[in-house]
Amino acid sequence: MNIPQFVLASASPARRRLLQTVGIEPIVKPSDFDESQIELSDPGELVQVLAQSKAETIAPQFSSALIMGCDSVLAIDGKIHGKPANAAEAIARWQFMQGNIGDLYTGHVLIDTAQNQTLVKCQVTRVYFATMSDRAIQAYVATGEPLKCAGAFALEGFGSLFVEKIAGCHSNVIGLSLPLLRQMLAELGYEVTDFWQ
Repeated sequence: MNIPQFVLASASPARRRLLQTVGIEPIVKPSDFDESQIELSDPGELVQVLAQSKAETIAPQFSSALIMGCDSVLAIDGKIHGKPANAAEAIARWQFMQGNIGDLYTGHVLIDTAQNQTLVKCQVTRVYFATMSDRAIQAYVATGEPLKCAGAFALEGFGSLFVEKIAGCHSNVIGLSLPLLRQMLAELGYEVTDFWQ
């Protein structure tokens, strides 16, 4: 079996680092897909549609590639939270999130252009946020990190200080579930080790 190129349809440095950590050096090809055109109230459905849209946007550029699209949102009490628009929104979000529990949804799509197959999956991880003072919230938002992330926190950065625990897949919270990726590759007939550099 010919092993196709692995393409990541995302500008996320965290997703790229996760893949590099497990030996996959992806071709990074951000889709620049306009996410605002998709409006869905179900977080699981939303992240899957967005992830698929991102992957499908760049798929025509490759004849033999495995294209991965991902998208993440945080849902608390059924309300969806993506990236905050600005620092004031991030502070308000953290005032709401602190001491609360949320579910981090990540949609995963693999398009195998060589086999003309598409897999679409969703992984959910429960996140327990610490109780925080207003001063700590303001200091965290001042780092700029929350403005770059779905849910306004990065588990692999300063945000790890303010997460008490998680239930489920750790890497999913960073933006890509590595166990789910392994399973999806197997479903397409590959071993994850086929993509090691």
